[in-house]
Amino acid sequence: MSPQLRRAWAFLAVAIASEITATVLLDSTEQFTKPLPSIVVIAGYVTSFACLAQALRALPVSLAYALWSGIGTATVAVIGVLLLGETLSVAKVIGLALIVAGVVILNLQHDGDTSETAQPVPALDDRERADP
Repeated sequence: MSPQLRRAWAFLAVAIASEITATVLLDSTEQFTKPLPSIVVIAGYVTSFACLAQALRALPVSLAYALWSGIGTATVAVIGVLLLGETLSVAKVIGLALIVAGVVILNLQHDGDTSETAQPVPALDDRERADP
């Protein structure tokens, strides 16, 4: 794995962790009336989006966003049940299982994808320069 790709995966991991932290703490802001939790939540979301943007420099958006949103959603739901006293229903278990299955399938598809469609798309300004 190239250093650029390792760095992208690290950025994605930080993006996911930051988003999870911010989301779990969101209720503690009491509608953003408590300064300290509000600052932590805002910083968490800013960090998450900034790191996700960095990860997208080397990872396909379909994979990175699916992992970011899927892992974040599933982890927040589990934390809600384990630490925040939320109830666990059959529908929630099925939904979480589907999220995890989707993330695994997307990850497996991208690991073995060597088709031309898996190649990066040139930036818009690169395409504009190619047109006469």
